[in-house]
Amino acid sequence: MRRTTTAPRWLLLTSVGAATMLTLTACAGPTETPATGPTLSDEPVTLSFTWWGNDVRHGITEELIAAFEAENENITIEPQYTDWAGYWDKLATTVAAGDAPDIIQMDEKQLSTYAANGVLLDLGTLGDQLPTGDFPEAVLGTGALDGTQYGIPVGINSYTYMANVDVLESLGIELPDDETWSWDDLNEIAEEVTAASGGAVVGSQSWGFEDGGLNNWLRQHGESLYAEDGSPEVTASAKTLAAWWQNLLDVTEAGGTPDPSATIERESAGLAESFTATNQSAFGPWWSNQVAALREASGQNLVPLMVPTPDEGESTAAYYKPSMFWSASAKTEHPAEVALFLDFLSNSEEAADLLLAERGVPANEKIREYITPKLDEVNQEVVDFLDEIAPRVGDAPPATPPGGGAIETIIDQHTQRVLFGEVTPEDAAESFIAELQQALDDAAI
Repeated sequence: MRRTTTAPRWLLLTSVGAATMLTLTACAGPTETPATGPTLSDEPVTLSFTWWGNDVRHGITEELIAAFEAENENITIEPQYTDWAGYWDKLATTVAAGDAPDIIQMDEKQLSTYAANGVLLDLGTLGDQLPTGDFPEAVLGTGALDGTQYGIPVGINSYTYMANVDVLESLGIELPDDETWSWDDLNEIAEEVTAASGGAVVGSQSWGFEDGGLNNWLRQHGESLYAEDGSPEVTASAKTLAAWWQNLLDVTEAGGTPDPSATIERESAGLAESFTATNQSAFGPWWSNQVAALREASGQNLVPLMVPTPDEGESTAAYYKPSMFWSASAKTEHPAEVALFLDFLSNSEEAADLLLAERGVPANEKIREYITPKLDEVNQEVVDFLDEIAPRVGDAPPATPPGGGAIETIIDQHTQRVLFGEVTPEDAAESFIAELQQALDDAAI
């Protein structure tokens, strides 16, 4: 893993925690903006802009840059991009070298870490040049920490279970009623799919490799991963964590999910090689903004279902998660130009026409209303899905504290050990809590 020898400890922790992998958080509302903002330069300005993504995202983003530059001939946007796996190492390196990009595509799990260490610009200082009035307060607040706005939400999505309707129909199995289905129902139908297909199709792709599913499970059991008051404390109980892993272990041993070795191999291969995308599972846990990519990869009719619950759909444990944020460097020498570009990305119909739903359903309500009729059928279904789950959506989970970016690595390692029988779910739960708390404590040093 590439790091500079002068990198602060928090950057090393951030880099390690984020390298393996997509929690909506509301800490506080945004700061009040001043009446005016910084002044545009009369001289040519170059802004660096970094983001993660695949080739499709890179192409769309370069079109966005070209459109902005055509309207603002005095400003040049320098693109810097990579895939998710290498993004945080690269960003940590540039920050440690004192060369942070002017505009940064930021993830929720990293926002507080970078903000707490003075890397991110207080966007409230941009004043009227970056209007945010078309963002719902609760959604905008997910990019704010202690009253300071560090990120503008780009898109929203929610955790879902994808179902392959074509596979189910071929096996003579009915699509479950996601208004009432439970975890027991999912496990039963997963085992039924595997048996009916003679093992050619597995019931469900495994879960347990990222925090979206864990957050849903904890919320369904009246808990949260972190302290509600924003303190850097892991509050999830070992009992509820152990039950999460025990549920996965039980359905795996019953044949409802793939063999552990196959699961681990596919987890590292990416979306296109997943059991869901290759039509080798009837169900799988994904985010709603991945529906289009999964359907395109599979060539079959995949539909998003609400997440199973222990109480037949009575809980309000679902939540809207920002797909990402637009943030800026606190050390940018061109805050006015940064504001102009962020305003273009966040509020302009021209940018919306290019972005569509590639980075998620727009968090900006005015832009979402404008763009929805222009979306393809799949993404219109995603918008409908997000509307349908609204009655189940509760308050956002607590913000990820500095150091919390390590969670993806920690979850992945413990799930692997449980699946391979190296530890019991109970021991995994105790170890998980200790390791994640240590990551938070180390970030506070």
